[in-house]
Amino acid sequence: MTTLISFAALFLSIALVQLGSGALAPLDALSGAALGFSTAEIGLLGSAHYVGFFAGCWATPRMMARVGHSRTFGALAAVGAIGALLHPVIVDPLAWSVMRMATGVAVAGAYTVVESWLHAKAANHERGRIFGVFRMVDLVAQLGAQGLIAVLEPAAFVSYNIIALFCCLCVLPLLLSNSAAPVAEGSPALRPWRTVLLSPLGAATSVVAGLTAASFRMVGPIYGAEVGLSPKGIAAFLAAAVLGGAVAQLPVGWLSDRIDRRKVLTGLAFAAIAVCGLGAFDMMAGGLVFVFAFLFGAAAFPLYSIGAAHANDFAPPGFVVDLNASLMFLFGVGAIVSPVLAAGIIAAFGPGALFVYVAIAHVALLAFGLWRMTRRPAAPRTPYVYLPRTSFTLARLMRRAPED
Repeated sequence: MTTLISFAALFLSIALVQLGSGALAPLDALSGAALGFSTAEIGLLGSAHYVGFFAGCWATPRMMARVGHSRTFGALAAVGAIGALLHPVIVDPLAWSVMRMATGVAVAGAYTVVESWLHAKAANHERGRIFGVFRMVDLVAQLGAQGLIAVLEPAAFVSYNIIALFCCLCVLPLLLSNSAAPVAEGSPALRPWRTVLLSPLGAATSVVAGLTAASFRMVGPIYGAEVGLSPKGIAAFLAAAVLGGAVAQLPVGWLSDRIDRRKVLTGLAFAAIAVCGLGAFDMMAGGLVFVFAFLFGAAAFPLYSIGAAHANDFAPPGFVVDLNASLMFLFGVGAIVSPVLAAGIIAAFGPGALFVYVAIAHVALLAFGLWRMTRRPAAPRTPYVYLPRTSFTLARLMRRAPED
């Protein structure tokens, strides 16, 4: 308990980061629509965020090695605040894309700093509890961020001021903590081709998870607006999906530790296809749209964690950290491409086409998963751990405590 209390400042900092960054994506989508941006231009903002996010994952360890954890976190928070504040100053989709790259760097960097701090300071016997608290703080803050959309007016200067305020506030707990900052470690190597050869299904799952998460995060608000949801309804719609993904993690993880993970993956892909049919053909009325969002999150959002666990089943000693860095790279490839593609599909075919697109991705994953099950027997399973896509450092944090 004493150790958890000593990490309270880090948990509070990351919660404030999530509150600001989690609200920025849907706010940008709604603001862009209010300002007359095309659907493709709104999708470009989501792609730009993930370009910056991936760059931040790689640049931050090097920054920490030069100037330390605290200074790096402060600099990244300033970059995030500047990116948010410039939105109402320069109203242009290309300029906003540059700002979203900056905020993507800031968010990825902030998570990398905090996760690296936890990794260095947590003892093996308590690492599981600390990671569990970190996970819950992140999920609760995600839900809170979606709720902010209900009260943030699109394209309003004050709304972006509030986002920037969270970026500024997140610095205070970490900088005022009396816990000494750790010594930064080097960054992992990126070996995506070796990862593909090691676990083709794990690699494919990462790409599909990136396609799904990025399209829903950035283009989901457009879908909500197109089907007639109010700003509060859009906030509830997004929050329901996050909640569904969070609730499903434990039972899905428990199941994947007891049967062939490929069966769990293909089962989730099939469930996602079925749920997408409701959104694609507008088979919802009234409150059913929120039930749909919950089911969609429960089916689609645990895929990355299961795919990563499946890939780690085959990982030789010494490759685990690099493997998870490569899986995140593959997730990023899907996430960078997806918002622009999904936005263009919605513009051409209407809001329901978003879930046709997501369903097609899961059909491909289902077919590939079934085929891979004929190629080799199931691997001995490593324990499942919920794996949010935050930074490469998290792989080290989890790997250091197999007994937890």
